Order: sequence, then structure tokens, then C-alpha cells
Amino acid sequence: MVGFFNKVNHHLWLLCRSLKPALKPARWLSAATSQPRPRASAEEEEAVKPTFVNRNPRNLEQMALAVKDRGWMTTWPHREFYHRLVFSRTQHHVMAEVFSAARPDPVLSASTREWAVKQQLASTRCVAACLAVGEVLAQRCQQAGITRMVYRCIPWQYRSDAVQSFRKAMKGGGVTLSEPRRKYVGT
Repeated sequence: MVGFFNKVNHHLWLLCRSLKPALKPARWLSAATSQPRPRASAEEEEAVKPTFVNRNPRNLEQMALAVKDRGWMTTWPHREFYHRLVFSRTQHHVMAEVFSAARPDPVLSASTREWAVKQQLASTRCVAACLAVGEVLAQRCQQAGITRMVYRCIPWQYRSDAVQSFRKAMKGGGVTLSEPRRKYVGT
């Protein structure tokens, strides 16, 4: 271990030694800053850069300008979404997941398999469990900044009390279960 620190100290010494000629005395620095810079014209200050890199990939999505992958028209469920909500019930548990169009694995999820949710419920499959999972997932979506998503339930399951209570909890949590239509901007 001592040998490692000796090597590090040696490398730091070499680095400082190589930087010494580049360092200028303080009087040189003060002389350079005393001269005013020429002011740029108003046109140069307001000029727009020819290239722009969007560092926030969800920005266009939130403005409904991002491209939605349509996929094949024969596939179900349709692929035209930014975020999709999937609600499923098994024999013992209830689970809800939010998928992004860009990734195959879920972005957010909530389930009655989680200990914090399970300990508050008498049954992990009843209507109250669906309501609890909806409330938890809505809160997680709000924290993640996902407020709009597509939810298309299988038609014969849509009328059940469990699915209706889940939808009600999601809407009550501030999540809109539809996405805006994509805006097409002329070029």
C-alpha cells in the first residue's frame, strides 16, 4: 500500500513540475485583465448557433413534437406512444408497469409483491389492492415527471370493478391516461 502512495506522489510531483512553466506570475494576469474587451455588436450577440444539441430528450416529448414509433398496423397493442401503462392481475398479485417507447424494460412499476404495499392490505388481489397499486404508481409517476401515458385495457376486462378502481386511483393521483396527438411542424 505504501508503494501505491509513493507512485501517486511521484506522479503528482511530475504533473506539478510540467505545469510550472505554464503558470504566469500574478502581475502578468492583472495587466491582461486591466484592458477592456471590445464589445460585440448586437447582431453577433443575438446570432443563433447553426447546430443545436438537445440535452433533454423528453423536451420534445412533453411538447408533443417527438416522433412516435408507429410499428406495424397489424400489431396489438399499438406502438404509437411515449409511455404506456400495463395493468395485470395474476392469481395472487396485482401489478402495474409504465413502459417507455424507447426501452423494452419498465420505467416505473408498482405491485402487491412489494412489502410496503402488501403489509397494508388484507388481500393482494382484491379491488382495494388495485386501488392501492394505482395510488402508489400515480405518486411514483408524479415524482418521475410522467403525467401523461397511454392505457388501453383489453375490452372484456375494462368493465371490472378492479380495473375501474385502478383507473380512478391513477386519475386521482394526477396522471392523464391519454397522450396528446403528435403535432406536425412544417419545415
